[in-house]
Formats: sequence, structure tokens, C-alpha cells
Amino acid sequence: MFKKMIASCTIVVLVMVNILVLPVFAVTDDTQYDSVLVNKIEQKTDLFKLKAKGAVLIDATSGNVLFEENSHEKLPIASVTKIMTMLLTLEEIDSGKMKFTDMTSVSPYAISIGGSQLYFKEGEQFSIKDMMKAVAIHSANDAAVVLAEKIAGSEEAFVTLMNKKAQELGMKDSDFKDCNGLSDEGVSSAYDVALMSKEILTKHPEIIDFATKWSDTLRDGKTALYNRNKMVRYYDGATGLKTGFTGKAGQCLSFSAKRGNLHLIAVVLGEPDVSTRYAETRKLLDYGFANFELKQVNKKNDLVKKIEVKKGVQTNVNGIYQKDVNLLLKKGDNAKVDKEIKLNSNITAPIKKGQKLGEVIFKSNGREVGRETIVAASKVEKGSAVRLFFRMVLKWVGVGKG
Repeated sequence: MFKKMIASCTIVVLVMVNILVLPVFAVTDDTQYDSVLVNKIEQKTDLFKLKAKGAVLIDATSGNVLFEENSHEKLPIASVTKIMTMLLTLEEIDSGKMKFTDMTSVSPYAISIGGSQLYFKEGEQFSIKDMMKAVAIHSANDAAVVLAEKIAGSEEAFVTLMNKKAQELGMKDSDFKDCNGLSDEGVSSAYDVALMSKEILTKHPEIIDFATKWSDTLRDGKTALYNRNKMVRYYDGATGLKTGFTGKAGQCLSFSAKRGNLHLIAVVLGEPDVSTRYAETRKLLDYGFANFELKQVNKKNDLVKKIEVKKGVQTNVNGIYQKDVNLLLKKGDNAKVDKEIKLNSNITAPIKKGQKLGEVIFKSNGREVGRETIVAASKVEKGSAVRLFFRMVLKWVGVGKG
């Protein structure tokens, strides 16, 4: 009995020495999970036949693909390119680098641009807001150049920013060559257009006010602007977004609409005529709204579970949902939604409030339908070596619970 006690005490002393001598490191797990879920929702390839060269329908909230046809085929997209130009402009404004009231000056290069334009005069002054209206409503190529030059100094430098942003968004099929799509040298795909449309709609909702306005004016009411996207006037719940046409690209459209909490984006590229462009866009959206719904299954800050924290003043922390959990499900699908919790390994103090601890993956009928980040509800300070030692001793003798 005496020898057994000596052996046990020796183990305790060795552990104490290890704690006192070695620093208590905060181990951070850098495991990354996909931030955007791209999941095909039981798509039927023979659902309908489209004349578009490429098409896709996605949920703007989750990015889930509801229908696709040649969605990754690289194609010219004409003025749909301007979605990226407007996205970068709104990023500059949201970051505080520019304001809508800032003034721009029309350059000689800008007035040389053809196609859809507002026939600016060299040196003419306009606000950033005016140029956004001209691009979003009238699809003015010269206004897009004015914005590009204001942001980057030249169209060439701005195109570099466009392609950099495309890479950040995962637009693997895209290679921009200009800020307005007029040259027909750049390419993208229906899926990539949907990605940048999702980005601008969800991160910069002010675009909806620009893109859905049926008419407006410039030059103190002397220049009328009429929206080239006729569907914004007639489709219920329209939120945008951008038309495009050249002889090479054909008729193109990225159109978005929201009904209730379901926000959809339909993209068609290379349509043979305007009527077909609108008809097939409507067909995609009608299908989406008729067959899918967005259900909230958890709210932001709801408890996921208590999570063990190593070497902390507290031994656990509440893991909560970072955002509301809305799942895209087929209407009438009453299947149980299962949750799979994936935690980072070695969750060790110190822990910051809001720190990512893992993810919850949601599945319906064995198919992944969404995921959300688990974050710490509160901070956990690192425990001192002495505190950790006595906690271990108490646990060893059966007094504490760890």
C-alpha cells in the first residue's frame, strides 16, 4: 500500500513539473470548412429544355444550385460584366474610400466608348451615385469607364481588380478584359455570374434600389434613364439585376427576385432573342418559387452544445450558432433534419468570444442541405499552471469533476 502511494505521488509530481516548466500554449486549429455550400437539390436534367447556351438557378442565401444547364461553359457575357464593376464600386463606398456624393470627371477615353452610352462631354462632372444609376439602369458603357477610372486610375488597372475579386469569389470560369463587356474579349459562365450576383445582392443590398428603379434622370432632369431590364417592372418580387447583349454574346440576363424569405437568382447566357431571354428566366424562377422554401431551424446565438476547453479557467464554453440557420428544402418535404457537429481539434484556452469552434452540418434524407459555424458564447481565459495542477489533483482524488 505504501509503495502504491509513493508511485502515485511520483506521477503527480512529474505532471506538476511538466505544467510548471512547459508553457501552456493556446492551440489554434486552422481547420477550414467550405464557407459556401454548393449543393444540387435533386435536380432533374429533363425538367425543361432551354435555348440558352448556359443557365443556372441558385438560392441567393445558401448558394445552392436548384437547376443548371451548361452552367460552367465559358461564354462572353456582354453588359452583365457590369455587375462586377458595380460590386467593386459599392465595396469602395462601404469601405469608406469613396462616397456616393464624390464627384467624377469624364475623361477623353470615356467619351470614346461606343455601344450603349450617355454621350458625355470631356470634363463633365457627375457624382458616383449618378454614374451608378447610369450603369444599373441605362447600362451605360461610358459611365462604367468613369467609375473604373475613379477607382483604379485606368480601365486596365480596374480590370486587374475585377479579376482579383473573381478569384476571391471562386469564379473559376471568368477572365475579364474590360469594365463593361463591350469588347466581347472576356468570358465568364452562368455559374460565375450567379456567384458575383449573389455577392452584390447579399453583401451590398443597396444595389436593389439602383437595379429595380424603372426610370430616373441625370443632368438636372434633362437626360432620361429607362431600365433595360423589363422584368423588374413585371415580375413579382424583383430585386435586379443586369441585362447584356452583343452579337457575339447573344441575349444575356442575371435576374433576381425575392418572395418571403426565399431569394433566387436566375442566369441565362447566349439566348437567341429578347423574348426567349425573359421567358426562360421566368421559367427558372417560377420553378424555384413553386418547388422550394427556406425554413429557419435555428436562430443566431441558439445553444449548440457545451464544448470542453483545455487549460482554461473554465472547463467548457457554450458553443452557439454564429448566424440564423435557414435551410433550403423542397416544399412538402417533411423529412427529419439531422445535425452533425464537427468541432475543431484541441480547443484550448485562451478562447475569444465569437471564436470559431467548429460547424454544424444539416442533412435531410442523408443529403447535406446546409451548414453553420459554431462560435464561443463567451471568452475563456487561460488557467495558471498552479490552478491547472490542483484541478488535476482534485480530479484524480475524485473531488472535482474537471
